[in-house]
Amino acid sequence: MDIKAPTFPESIADGSVAEWHYQVGDFVAKDDLLVDIETDKVVIEVYAPADGTLSSIFKGEGETVLSEEVIAQFSEGAAVATQESSSPVEAAVDDSHDEDRFASPAAKKLAAENNLDWAAIAGTGKNGRITKEDVTAALSQSAPDAEPIAAEVAPQTATEPSAVAPKAINDEGRIERRVPMTRLRASVAKRLVAAQQNAAMLTTFNEVDMQPIMTLRKRYQAEFQKAHNDTRLGFMSFFVRAATEALKRFPAVNASIDGDDIVYHGYYDIGVAVSTERGLVVPVLRDTDALGLAQIEDEIAAFGAKARDGKLALEDMAGGTFTISNGGIFGSMMSTPILNPPQTGVLGMHNIQDRAVVVDGEIVVRPMMYLALSYDHRLIDGREAVQFLVAIKGMIEDPARILLEL
Repeated sequence: MDIKAPTFPESIADGSVAEWHYQVGDFVAKDDLLVDIETDKVVIEVYAPADGTLSSIFKGEGETVLSEEVIAQFSEGAAVATQESSSPVEAAVDDSHDEDRFASPAAKKLAAENNLDWAAIAGTGKNGRITKEDVTAALSQSAPDAEPIAAEVAPQTATEPSAVAPKAINDEGRIERRVPMTRLRASVAKRLVAAQQNAAMLTTFNEVDMQPIMTLRKRYQAEFQKAHNDTRLGFMSFFVRAATEALKRFPAVNASIDGDDIVYHGYYDIGVAVSTERGLVVPVLRDTDALGLAQIEDEIAAFGAKARDGKLALEDMAGGTFTISNGGIFGSMMSTPILNPPQTGVLGMHNIQDRAVVVDGEIVVRPMMYLALSYDHRLIDGREAVQFLVAIKGMIEDPARILLEL
């Protein structure tokens, strides 16, 4: 049978083979991990459809694959005989444990190299499969200073070169390290350049007094958590609700440009930027006009956990009509968020800092946040952009407006 790449959404053009976990001729148990395919958004795991043998591989590691492209062939059937391992490591990780437990070859190999019983590790993969990351976590718990192991198996970040990347001496006799750009970082670079070249992007700024929201959270936090299964009331849910109400009043900010057409969306799917080791990803909250504050907080927390564990699915990030990015968690005071095509607007939140402001003719100290709205001037006029941001400011400074839709 053919092994195909998964169906990619329209926002993902292609992917690349990150790692084959088996070689041609290897017997593979059903639901064992065959191959990782990396896209510009997520790493997709492709599993064996049945017990059988990997007959052939058409796409090697690093090669580009398209949506639903055949990447290998698989022969269904039980293993004929148990062959001897060709190396001590393979022999050490032979299936001598309970047959109901299974682990990826990389996980078994890493466990054997470190004299770790992989069968005792709790698996987080599909159907309890033990992944390489599970073994890494177990090693870090048993030996926190096992830095070489962590360096070998940890995923490379978008900003850090691999710890095992070869060093070289440049023409000036100084040490450099050259590593290939990750697919995520390469795609981000391409999309950012395209957004600046293809859109008439402008940014408008404003500031918002966060005191009303902070007072509201302090007053109702305990009661809110008790009523909503320990869900904490954060800032982002207020901004999502405020943005949703503002999008209703300014449909152009919730629209997109498709060729010579303007597409006005009758729904509100807001992407919330989440930072991961591999880079920035934007999972999408669907139909935010139908979500309460607790539901928004729950979905954001779930997306954050999935992003940290590398479990975000393609459908989690597909689509979106507007985006919110919070650079304030990293200490940013002011920045220019960049559009996420084909969206025409993105809201940037920033750090909250006590500043002296004038209220009713008096100088007072208030927790202030700068807001930034980047927008596509081809579709959105400056007046609309400013009024959209002012609407969000008004709802954050007077949260009752969100509930009353004022």
